[in-house]
Amino acid sequence: MSLAIFSSSLKSSAFKTARVATTITSRPSSAIWSQRFYSTENKENKDDKEAAPAQEAAPAGEATEAAGEQKNTAHEEALAAKDKQLAEVKDRLLRTLADMENLRQRTAKEVANTKDYAIQKFAKDLLDTADILNMAIKNVPEDQIAESSDNTHLKSLHTGVSMTRDELLKTFKRYGVESFDPMNEKFDPNLHQANFQVPMPGKEPGTVFDVQKIGFMIKGRVLRPAQVGVVQSTD
Repeated sequence: MSLAIFSSSLKSSAFKTARVATTITSRPSSAIWSQRFYSTENKENKDDKEAAPAQEAAPAGEATEAAGEQKNTAHEEALAAKDKQLAEVKDRLLRTLADMENLRQRTAKEVANTKDYAIQKFAKDLLDTADILNMAIKNVPEDQIAESSDNTHLKSLHTGVSMTRDELLKTFKRYGVESFDPMNEKFDPNLHQANFQVPMPGKEPGTVFDVQKIGFMIKGRVLRPAQVGVVQSTD
């Protein structure tokens, strides 16, 4: 009986010892597997971390390229604005130069006109003197100044008055004042002043048949119109 109990106890102890040994023996393989699992996981995490910067680098490069394009666009807009401003400044400069040239020409013309017509009032005041001399010459009878006439004093006076009148007209002409006699010319209201009209058979209506005062012009401008008589139309 005791031997059987002892044998049973011995078998039970041996079984427990074998079970413990089996447990101890099986543990290293689990540890190795766990170690390999953790190593593989760490490697994958490391690879993911290394790949992450490469993935992040792409958006950074695109951002840099976009910033460069924006910068180029800003430069182009700035250049376009400068070109527009330059064109406006050039246009204003050309307009200013044109205005200055027009002003210079107008000023030069005004100076020339002032110089040409500076004696206009003075010459006009002397026209009455020329009219008086003409009147004196015309009122002398032709027979009294003929060569056959013995009236030497009147002839000398007539000659002196005629020379004075001619010298005055020459002086006028030297300063741009010229006389004109429209006898037998067509009446021109821009040059002539009609004092009276008379119907005259055989003469064309509107023709000057009498000149009471000759006309004068200064540098192509009428200083005084000729005072004339005009043939009147009989219609």
